[in-house]
Amino acid sequence: MNILNFTVPPLLYYIVSGFHTFSPGHYHMSRHNTRVFDLLVVKQGCLYMSEGGLPFQVKAGQALLLRPDSHHFSTDSCKESTSYYWLHFQTVGDWNMTEDTTATFEKDNVKIENSLQSDEFDIRPFSLRLPQYTTLLQPSKMEELLSQLNQLVPNSHLSDTPFQQQLLFQEVIQQLSASLSHERPSPSKICAEQAASYLRSHFREHITAQQLGESLSFHPVYIARCMKKEYGCAPMEYLLHYRIQQSKLLLMQTSYTIARIAEEVGFNQAPYFSSSFIRIEGTTPREFRQRFS
Repeated sequence: MNILNFTVPPLLYYIVSGFHTFSPGHYHMSRHNTRVFDLLVVKQGCLYMSEGGLPFQVKAGQALLLRPDSHHFSTDSCKESTSYYWLHFQTVGDWNMTEDTTATFEKDNVKIENSLQSDEFDIRPFSLRLPQYTTLLQPSKMEELLSQLNQLVPNSHLSDTPFQQQLLFQEVIQQLSASLSHERPSPSKICAEQAASYLRSHFREHITAQQLGESLSFHPVYIARCMKKEYGCAPMEYLLHYRIQQSKLLLMQTSYTIARIAEEVGFNQAPYFSSSFIRIEGTTPREFRQRFS
């Protein structure tokens, strides 16, 4: 399955949409370099399409996402009355296409250096994954959203309409993305995410590798291997970075003493907190707080 990966933010933005019906014998036009993404959602019948050398039979309840930089065309005429919604959108952000359903941008790697060490006010991009060709989980919901978008087209010149269209479009994108949600993540990813959730929920407490393993019913060595693969670090290192991240929020938002903040985020000793903070942030907790004074 081909997956289109978009860096978000910025959000994808809606351009225009419509609804069309082909009689038997008619077919979709051939187009080159349209400069927009073209989403086709079939309500009835079947569209016979090709893009990038790949043929697609897009039937009722299915969707096909055509790229702006490729040549797409019909491989055959419609055999029956075929009605479909079409929607054009674009992005000013980065995007690519991969064949692996688990692949994303290098930018989106959830390694600890990216996920837990950025400043609190930094924009943190993530990858939005959309299938190029899919069977929709809720085709009726998708049709309802596209119908509402089409109803707004005559009023698109009004000042408040573009925002309404954009909101509906985001729901369309959510519906398209949801068709990937039935795919079960790997056992390694499941274990790593469960461990990360546990550590985040209990970061104020004293946690050992053995306790983590007992809580999740996984061997501590297996948990460490999974977290290393998914997050680039062992559980205790992940916990340390998360505690430092939480301490930075307290340093900015409260007047607590350094000792109290250390205690609030799970450090038994203030000196160890300060030395860990310096190692990770390159500055003392006090100096960090002074940036926002």
